[in-house]
Amino acid sequence: MKRISVLLIIVMMVSLLPVSKPEIYAEMDDAYLFDFGSEDSPVAEGYEQVSNSMLYEEARGYGLDKTVDQRDRGKPDDVRRDFIIGEDYTFTLDIPNGEYFVRIIAGDEIAFNRSSFIINGQDHGNITSDGGEFAELTTNVTITDEKLTINIGENGRINGLEIVPMTAIDTLAIDAITYSPDSTVSLSWEPNSAASYYTIYRKPKDADTYEKIDETTDTSFTDTSVEIGYSYTYAVTSVHQSGIESEKSNEVTAKIVNDEVAPPQAPTGISVEDLELEKVALSWDPEENANQYYIYRASYDPDDYPEGAVTFERIGSTTKTNFTDESVLTYNHYYYQVRAINDGGVSEASEVVESPITEVLKRQMEQLDRALVAVESDDGVYVGWKMLGTDPKDVKFHLFRDGKKVNKKPIENSTNFFDENGTADSTYQVRVIKGSGSKLTKKAKVWSKNYLSVALDKPEGGTTPDGVEYTYSANDASVGDLDGDGEYEIVLKWDPSNSKDNSQSGYTGNVYLDAYELDGTKLWRLDLGKNIRAGAHYTQFLVYDFDGNGKSEVVLKTGDGTIDGQGNVIGDQEADYRNSSGFVLEGPEYLTVFEGATGKALSTVDYTPPRGNLNDWGDNYGNRADRFLAGVAYLDGERPSIIMARGYYTRAVLAAYNWRDGELSLEWVFDSDDEGNEEYAGQGNHQLAVADVDQDKKDEIIYGASVIDDDGTGLYSTGWGHGDALHVSDLDPNHPGLEIFQPHESTQIPIGYGIRDAATGEKLFGVDLRSDVGRGLAADIDPRYDGAEFWASTSWDGSAGNGLHAANGELISQEKPRSINHAVWWDGDLGRELLDHTFDPDNDPHGVGRIDKWDYEKEELVNLLTPEGTRTNNWTKGNPSLQADIFGDWREEVIWPSSDSEELRIYTTTDLTEEKIYTLMHDPVYRLSVAWQNVAYNQPPHTGFFLGYNMKEAQRPDIVTGDKLFGRDKE
Repeated sequence: MKRISVLLIIVMMVSLLPVSKPEIYAEMDDAYLFDFGSEDSPVAEGYEQVSNSMLYEEARGYGLDKTVDQRDRGKPDDVRRDFIIGEDYTFTLDIPNGEYFVRIIAGDEIAFNRSSFIINGQDHGNITSDGGEFAELTTNVTITDEKLTINIGENGRINGLEIVPMTAIDTLAIDAITYSPDSTVSLSWEPNSAASYYTIYRKPKDADTYEKIDETTDTSFTDTSVEIGYSYTYAVTSVHQSGIESEKSNEVTAKIVNDEVAPPQAPTGISVEDLELEKVALSWDPEENANQYYIYRASYDPDDYPEGAVTFERIGSTTKTNFTDESVLTYNHYYYQVRAINDGGVSEASEVVESPITEVLKRQMEQLDRALVAVESDDGVYVGWKMLGTDPKDVKFHLFRDGKKVNKKPIENSTNFFDENGTADSTYQVRVIKGSGSKLTKKAKVWSKNYLSVALDKPEGGTTPDGVEYTYSANDASVGDLDGDGEYEIVLKWDPSNSKDNSQSGYTGNVYLDAYELDGTKLWRLDLGKNIRAGAHYTQFLVYDFDGNGKSEVVLKTGDGTIDGQGNVIGDQEADYRNSSGFVLEGPEYLTVFEGATGKALSTVDYTPPRGNLNDWGDNYGNRADRFLAGVAYLDGERPSIIMARGYYTRAVLAAYNWRDGELSLEWVFDSDDEGNEEYAGQGNHQLAVADVDQDKKDEIIYGASVIDDDGTGLYSTGWGHGDALHVSDLDPNHPGLEIFQPHESTQIPIGYGIRDAATGEKLFGVDLRSDVGRGLAADIDPRYDGAEFWASTSWDGSAGNGLHAANGELISQEKPRSINHAVWWDGDLGRELLDHTFDPDNDPHGVGRIDKWDYEKEELVNLLTPEGTRTNNWTKGNPSLQADIFGDWREEVIWPSSDSEELRIYTTTDLTEEKIYTLMHDPVYRLSVAWQNVAYNQPPHTGFFLGYNMKEAQRPDIVTGDKLFGRDKE
């Protein structure tokens, strides 16, 4: 089955149908083309008209079983502008027996469409599209009773129908194989009268995926790109002049090995002769019976993974006994082996040689204090503190209560302690032995509860121009060290009660951003003004130290009338670009960097990606044009850059900025509309993620089902389409590198949800649902299985996902946690708990948060915490304001607003743990996850290493903090 262009107009002129067919086809050729609409609407050239009242007649040979309704929208073309619509009706066509390709076009220029189709009794499910889109169903059908029947379901639309006879070739054969010096495979097949040309496909033997290697109008082909020692499987298709392609032919396999010749011995003496940042030079001893050599490389130490888990990929060939690899950056180790080749095949592999690291890129990161926390309980006081990413492995600690040491010997295997003699009046300090930073922490008082209350200055409500009153509630938050004291401050977005989804019309109240110290001191407030609409998709704010001065900036999109934290107005304070529907579709757009400590606007530039023509984004009223995303990425491996993005349903544009020395500079722009980037359109999510997926020490942007490389070029696009959730981490410790888990909404792509290799996009496992899967989660919740487990929600069309899976795809159980929102490291073990909310849209539309643990034996959730008196954010999403490793050891805190939004409550765990792990805020992937967590549909942060049951020791991060940061003077 092949999908063809939506804009394809098929005109076919070679008659294949028998004379006995109905008279109406006397002028039609080898295809049946139908344009559905009214009696008066125009008919596309080469198509036959099917009006909404054209009932089946035997003499005609086609028609409907009943009269239905019709619509004509006037565009975009004669096939798609009009359609018929009705309830459970049937189209029937008399047609000779045989194999056919069928394409159904269904959509509506101005409205959402979901249409279901049953073809000759086989249910093909729904195809869906938004206004201005036209979905397609493509399939192959075998006709055995000279009739094709298409049943269209409830409220079903059909615009066009195309049926082409396409019989697969079954005569493909291998005519000849040659070996050295030039290896070739010659193929031939019988002609197909319906073919305009033929396409040749090839795959390595036993592989799953074919690659197109050429096209020809002949019925023979010689493949000159084969190599000795490999086997290749071939198939051929015939392609109609319309572009419609047949099923693949019979397969044939060619083995490029001369069995009469003995293969050579494995090469010996392999060594690294020269090493630079971007190249590794190798040499080895000559093998007597070899006429060439294949060179292989792996990026992961084979000793770090189970046998067979690391694949050496071939990177080149040579007739010499030396080779230079110029496709590496030796910030990493690489591992090489060589095989000798002759006509008899490929030798065993040589020994493995390792290339050393030439230079280590270190990331600029925050210099944090130990975030000492003490919490009262009935039996004493729980105390926790941070191990930093800059600490040596053997760092130790002493704990002091009221100036006296509590522990008898140094604490070396954890970063927490339970003091049975502690009281509510105690104060605590930690002394660091052999660690980085200050040797003695500040004193910490004891919390009386398991949360810290941060008082808020709640804004007054207001009234919109159309007379609608609104109030404010605390919404998404982020953290950063705004004043450089080693402690985090909170930046909080205030959400008006009339905030809108992009698809909804109506005015909204202004959006505010506040900054607070952890003691409740308010530092400043930003008023984004009337030209920034309120809603989850409009204001994505980044809190991060972008210039390395030790203090975080705040970066976001602004507009005319935005007021900074010092009362200064950006642009024209009087401008009002809101239209009568409340949308802001005109006027300038800005990007502003604010000083974290004061809220002062430091620099404002025109926002990129710009709005431009609304229709370029998929609709004409601003829904898709105003879908914004943002993130932080280390594009050079050392210093953070600002990522701003616009669009993901259709066009997708990303822009990278640097904030250096008081200047905001645009570094690159990626646009799916640019030539060569078309496959990246429509692949984005309601969020993004950032990680070094290709192990070159520089970050990529995971843009839903696609990945953009650090230099602003496309790394790959899976084509699996849009989704609502995204999880990036080392989810499977038995698979090298990082993995990406994502549910997908496309009903046309057979991946409801699945895991892919983050570096290549290769599908590692997928659940084939052909359904709109709304939510999915990946977390290690079952110690019996290696890596994270994953599961997904019931899809929007009612079909269910099929249970709980292990990281390798194994189905653990049909039972899965009903919690499918966030995951959090909370209790004392290495597994992850589930962070969700109670939700009752009729009685409690905000919901109360909860933390549960999955009992994998009983297959049920066990509640660990329900923070009474709090509320969650973003309606059904049920997000906290933020989850991050803020206080204490490596485990996470959760910030929920109180039910009246008069305070934020930062909840911390009081469970002891024996695990000693550096603060997650010094893990690059996790810290960047916290930075983008507030973006659109909030997602939980993940680490760049596997953190879970039976994990290996976490690798130390390559980071630099404090007076070693770029742009800071040493003290």
